[in-house]
Amino acid sequence: MKIIAQTKRLTLRELTADDAEFINELLNTPKFLQFIGDRNVRSTEEAADFIQARFRQSYADHGFGLYAVDLKNGTPVGICGFVRRDTLDGPDLGFAFLPEFERKGYGLDSATAMLEYGQKTLGFEAVFAITSLDNDASGKLLERLGFEYRTEIDSPEGERLKLFEYNFGR
Repeated sequence: MKIIAQTKRLTLRELTADDAEFINELLNTPKFLQFIGDRNVRSTEEAADFIQARFRQSYADHGFGLYAVDLKNGTPVGICGFVRRDTLDGPDLGFAFLPEFERKGYGLDSATAMLEYGQKTLGFEAVFAITSLDNDASGKLLERLGFEYRTEIDSPEGERLKLFEYNFGR
């Protein structure tokens, strides 16, 4: 298990096939489906394949990806990290949490740790983030982190999105 970052309350680590049950649950929560999209993962086996094809492949291809966010006792509560999208000029910060762990500050803690990791370890100069137009909670978290709203863009699938940007060294 490769640990990427730690906070007082959380550990961020690479996802593995052992996380398949957790990922299957997370990808099928109402907010994930509404705000991020249906990944068509409906079983632990499909989740294990998804982890390999998406998360682990991103670590191999880009040197970063989305990571498990665990409480200090090892309980996975969400994911946070970076996605590389062809449609953006840099890495995209993403996060999602199980409903019972929302509104507890884990998004702020894990995203702050990821921004530090992105700057100090990965050498990022800027990071982007996208949200659906109606995802006000994520937009507010991004603004708390220091992201600035830039504009609306269209996703490759034709969805209208809000684009945020964070620049290091401001």
